[in-house]
Amino acid sequence: MSTGNGNANGDGGFSFPKGPVMPKITTGAAKRGNEICHDDSGPTVNVTTIDELHSLQKKRSAPTTPINQGGAAFAAVSEEERQKIQLQSISASLASLTRESGPKVVRGDPAEKKADGSTTPAYAHGQHHSIFSPATGAVSDSSLKFTHFLYNLSPAELYEQAIKSEKGSFITSNGALATLSGAKTGRAPRDKRVVRDATTEDELWWGKGSPNIEMDEHTFMVNRERAVDYLNSLEKVFVNDQFLNWDPENRIKVRIVSARAYHSLFMHNMCIRPTPEELESFGTPDFTIYNAGQFPCNRYTHYMTSSTSVDLNLARREMVILGTQYAGEMKKGLFSVMHYLMPKRRILSLHSGCNMGKDGDVALFFGLSGTGKTTLSTDHNRYLIGDDEHCWTETGVSNIEGGCYAKCVDLSREKEPDIWNAIKFGTVLENVVFDEHSREVDYSDKSVTENTRAAYPIEFIPNAKIPCVGPHPKNVILLACDAFGVLPPVSKLNLAQTMYHFISGYTALVAGTEDGIKEPTATFSACFGAAFIMLHPTKYAAMLAEKMKTQGATGWLVNTGWSGGSYGVGSRIKLAYTRKIIDAIHSGSLLKANFKKTEIFGFEIPTEIEGIPSEIVDPINAWSDKKAHKETLVKLGGLFKKNFEVFANHKIGVDGKLTEEILAAGPIF
Repeated sequence: MSTGNGNANGDGGFSFPKGPVMPKITTGAAKRGNEICHDDSGPTVNVTTIDELHSLQKKRSAPTTPINQGGAAFAAVSEEERQKIQLQSISASLASLTRESGPKVVRGDPAEKKADGSTTPAYAHGQHHSIFSPATGAVSDSSLKFTHFLYNLSPAELYEQAIKSEKGSFITSNGALATLSGAKTGRAPRDKRVVRDATTEDELWWGKGSPNIEMDEHTFMVNRERAVDYLNSLEKVFVNDQFLNWDPENRIKVRIVSARAYHSLFMHNMCIRPTPEELESFGTPDFTIYNAGQFPCNRYTHYMTSSTSVDLNLARREMVILGTQYAGEMKKGLFSVMHYLMPKRRILSLHSGCNMGKDGDVALFFGLSGTGKTTLSTDHNRYLIGDDEHCWTETGVSNIEGGCYAKCVDLSREKEPDIWNAIKFGTVLENVVFDEHSREVDYSDKSVTENTRAAYPIEFIPNAKIPCVGPHPKNVILLACDAFGVLPPVSKLNLAQTMYHFISGYTALVAGTEDGIKEPTATFSACFGAAFIMLHPTKYAAMLAEKMKTQGATGWLVNTGWSGGSYGVGSRIKLAYTRKIIDAIHSGSLLKANFKKTEIFGFEIPTEIEGIPSEIVDPINAWSDKKAHKETLVKLGGLFKKNFEVFANHKIGVDGKLTEEILAAGPIF
């Protein structure tokens, strides 16, 4: 049977009418008499499989293995020995103490195949290095497996890992890596624990007002074992070896072991990034973080109050994270460690911003959230040494970190151009919302959290000073956003007043209108960072005063809040006025002004400041209701006194005289 013009053939197909015969394709090979046809359009790759082709795509990096050289030349260490030393170091970090040994570790991603189809890293010569021989009877499932670790990966490599393995990871239109931190979108200070032992019993600040909530050594080891067992059960873990503190004489070596590429990239940005040469002599870390945040702690464990626990053991130099994936826990955990280690070296650790003028004049900025610390310390006419964590040593100031952790809520190019431009390839964007198609970020969208953040290397800021060190500070600026409207826009402080207001760490915020509360609420945070300090606040204050006295630095209290009345009546002091004040402090012109003393707080305030209306310089002039001003001033003074009660009984100085000086510097009425 035929259909149309085609005829059915014997094998069920169709035959079509014959037309002109198409000419044969003639190739170069055919012309040479070779029957095998080749594509002669260009040179070919000398491989036989697609995996071989992919293996040619990546150029081998120079070795970056941490070793203790003991002064020996790097060239004297063989490649094989270098690999063995690194494996021993990582295995020791991941050791389960109950089994007295570390796991079998191998460097590389288990998902990546070699050209021969195996998953063993090519530079391990096809063999897994077993670092230990388990004791008889101690064999377990975890001891039989290999733990693959990815060591100091580059941002590009970490992007690939996050996109492949971590749901909720996307590349945004500006090139940043957008990630989610899980259920926790901020720190959990009530779940932070510090081991209380014979040493920390006397050294640390315990009790009322202290951020240090105790745990015992045994409970820490239970949580450590839980974290290490979890990490060793994974197909792969990420290991970062990095530094804290730009001062080379007081640098701290840190190792971060984590389960997520997001955490590894975050710490790559926030810590100081070693050069390959520095990694070659990295050796044993001074402090290690075990971030098993995807795995909860056991709520039945002693001292646990939730499924989250962030634990510090200062004797072991270790930190364990369970039950929270919020990356800021690592950053601030290390800051707490620096608040303990640095004062032992007579170095003052500070929660502050820091910048430097072109003439080398350095200023420190202290302030709680909403006071303008980031905005005022970021000045295009000055070099940025750092935005958050610093050390004041015998030689000057140094940034503790290698990056910035900026808030992103309502971010715009106009308001914060430096932060806006720093969000690019290599930056981690936490918990932001973006368009599903264009991947453009909407910084005003708070659907996940208001605490959206960007973590990027400090060199992404154009006027960052690299290395991040500077001479001794000339000015110490304490910022307060006073919503009561009674603090002067600027006050000069003597040393005792500087200590008092540094310990107080005051600002006043206004509650959200959704709950109907419009009264200002006083907020106090000791040393402008109570959640992170380890010693009693008076110890940090005494060190600050000593360094200021030795170096001739001047203390200032700058109010970036309200004038002419409290919130709802007065108005916010214009940012332009505050910048003029800060500029006058930097130039030294404000120090030459005439000053007068205020009542209650006893501040020295200038009689006039060029470019600032006279009614703003002295707050009482801006209040139409003078009686209300006095009542509000007394009220605020009372709040200061009440807050300071918790510090009053801690005696420092000879016979407690320094404590008496600090108390006398507070409000009097």
